[in-house]
Amino acid sequence: MSLRWRILRVLMLMTALMVALSLGLGIYAARQQFDAFVDELGRREAKDLAGRLSRAYTEAKGWGTLEAVLAEEGYLYEVESEHGEGNEGEGEESALFHIDRIRIVIVDREGRVIQDNFSQLASTQTAPDLAGQRTEILNLPTGQTVGYAYVDVNQDFLANESLGFLRELLLRSIIGGLLIIAMALLLATSLSKRITAPVTALTQAMTQLDDAAPLPVASADELGQMSMAFNQMTSDLQKQRGLRKRLINDVSHELNTPLTVIQLEAKGLLDGLQKPTQAARRIIQEVTMLRNLVNDLNWLAETDSGEAQFKLESCALDQLLISEVERWQPPAQARHISLSLRPLPTLPTLQLDPMRIRQALGNIIHNALQHTPQGQVTVAAAIKGNEYLQISVTDDGAGIAAADLPHIFHRFYRQAPSRGRGLGLDIARAIIEAHGGRIAVHSDGVGRGARVEFRLPLPD
Repeated sequence: MSLRWRILRVLMLMTALMVALSLGLGIYAARQQFDAFVDELGRREAKDLAGRLSRAYTEAKGWGTLEAVLAEEGYLYEVESEHGEGNEGEGEESALFHIDRIRIVIVDREGRVIQDNFSQLASTQTAPDLAGQRTEILNLPTGQTVGYAYVDVNQDFLANESLGFLRELLLRSIIGGLLIIAMALLLATSLSKRITAPVTALTQAMTQLDDAAPLPVASADELGQMSMAFNQMTSDLQKQRGLRKRLINDVSHELNTPLTVIQLEAKGLLDGLQKPTQAARRIIQEVTMLRNLVNDLNWLAETDSGEAQFKLESCALDQLLISEVERWQPPAQARHISLSLRPLPTLPTLQLDPMRIRQALGNIIHNALQHTPQGQVTVAAAIKGNEYLQISVTDDGAGIAAADLPHIFHRFYRQAPSRGRGLGLDIARAIIEAHGGRIAVHSDGVGRGARVEFRLPLPD
């Protein structure tokens, strides 16, 4: 059974149970209230009748006007009539409550029957135990009880009134309940469709995940959030698919170039076209590039997975900067580039991984030297606002185009395909961010140099 029909069935079952429960409780409460009302009405009717009979007895000084009073009140019926009717001249109350015959039995103080309007008990016979509403008939001047009036002895009138009311109430309640169930069915159908439509769309989209179109987001509730999460997931998957394809292409390119050189050098050596020393030097150089590429990829993989290990220790930044600039002096001089370190302010000692910070700074300096045919590369450091330490490497080399700036730290990104592996700045970024810092690159355009700066937070 589909989810939609399950939801619809549960909602309809709950609605039917609630309607039935409400109907049952309503009928029970109404019956209790109506029975109480009818009993009270019977007591009032009996009391009023007893009052009239007491006045009639007092005025006649006996039971002589009894039948006249009963006739006047509409309580005398023809014996053969099964459903007596009140006199036409009765008031609105008599017409309302005397539609069904009401049995009246009047007995004297000793319990002998004086009048039975149904003629079921003979006069002067001792009355059996009678039910119904009983009230006293008094001799008003003396206040002495002269008899009793039993109204609706068998409770037929009260029962008929209660039963008729409950039947009418039940019929109307059933009709109302059916209308509620019909409305609930429409609402449940709409609700179940609204709930299952995004799930169905999600299921269909999952079957064609590679080319899945974005799901429509029609609300901000959990269903809308589910659709938004799926859209974000598909977007991320497409980005990852693109990055993976680009990674494969870039790695293939990086591997193909040194392997081609090695193959050519080996073939030249085999054919006697290359000197062994020269060929060995080139092969070793390309193998070193391959090893460095593998090491860089392994380190980036560890960083991405959170497995990279950092050995933090107290590090004097001024000594680290001086030694790193000295380390890169030979490559700079070989390219006729002036590599200098600006005068340093007093720098604090920070908890860092010196080897990794040297690697990040070295990658930045190496990148500056690679893109500066000739000119100057300057390393500087400063304390900014007692919040962080800023280290910058500035060159006056080839510069960076505005379109390339957002991609400088992307893995394998190169401004020119022939320059470098495109991993140095990405590795520097990973190291700086792992230390809680930030890195950025600035350039005024092609031919106007560039500045790479990174910030490390100072201790509180």
